[in-house]
Amino acid sequence: MPKHHDRIVEAQFGPRAKAYVESAVHAQGADLEALSAMAAGHRPQHALDLGTGGGHVSYALAPHAKRVTAADLSTDMLAAVAATAREKGFNNVTTVEAAAEHLPFPDGDFDFLACRYSAHHWQDFDGGLRQARRVLKAGAPAIFIDVYSPSAAFLDTHLQAVELLRDTSHVRDYHISEWVAALGRAGFGIASCRTWRLRMDFSVWTARMRTPPDNIKAIRALQNAASAETKAHFGIEDDGSFHLDMAMIETTATG
Repeated sequence: MPKHHDRIVEAQFGPRAKAYVESAVHAQGADLEALSAMAAGHRPQHALDLGTGGGHVSYALAPHAKRVTAADLSTDMLAAVAATAREKGFNNVTTVEAAAEHLPFPDGDFDFLACRYSAHHWQDFDGGLRQARRVLKAGAPAIFIDVYSPSAAFLDTHLQAVELLRDTSHVRDYHISEWVAALGRAGFGIASCRTWRLRMDFSVWTARMRTPPDNIKAIRALQNAASAETKAHFGIEDDGSFHLDMAMIETTATG
C-alpha cells in the first residue's frame, strides 16, 4: 500500500533523530544566534517551534520564553528533543506530535513562532503557513528559515533533483518570491529577509539521511554532468560537496 507523505517524512527522520540532534549544521549558525536575540527581545509567553527536527530552535528559544512547544511529525524525533531539553535543563519545553498543515492548537495560542529547515518537507506549503498564522496572535513575530531555490529554472531543477535523491521526503525548496507571495496569502507581513550560503559536506550530508548508494551515485552523476554555470552557482567540489542558498525571513502576523 502506498505511504501517505507524512508517513514518508516520519520514516525518513524518525530513525535519524539522534543524528539531527547532534548535527553541526543544524545545531549552530548565525541564524540561531539571531533567533535567540529576537526571542530575548520579545520575551514570549508561549513560543512555537514548528517542525522542530533536532530541537535546536527550541533550545535557542527556551532561555527567553515562558513556554516553548516543539511540534513535529516524528515521535522518535520528539522523544530525542524532550530528552535533550531535559539534559539542558529546559523544563519549559513540551513536545506535540503534529503536521504543520493540521496544528492541534487554538487560534492565537502563541505569541512567537519559529520554523527552521521544515517547510520544504510540507505536503501543503500554503496550508502550513495558514496554520502558522492561525495559531499566532495578531502582531506576533514569526521567523522562517530554510533553503531557497535559485530563480533560474535550470538551477532550480538541479537543486530539487539532488534534494529528492538524497531524501525522498523532500517536496520543494521555494524561491524567495514564492515565500513572499505565500506568506502574504497566509496573512504575514514581511519585516526583513537576510540570505547567506551554507556549505554541505557531501559525505556528512548523505550519511545523515542514510542515502542509499544508488542514489548517491545518481547525485554524483548529476553533479558531474552539470553545466559550468550550475557547478559555479552551487560551488560543486570534486568530492560532491556544495553550497546551498539560505534565507531567514522575519515576519509579523497581520491583524
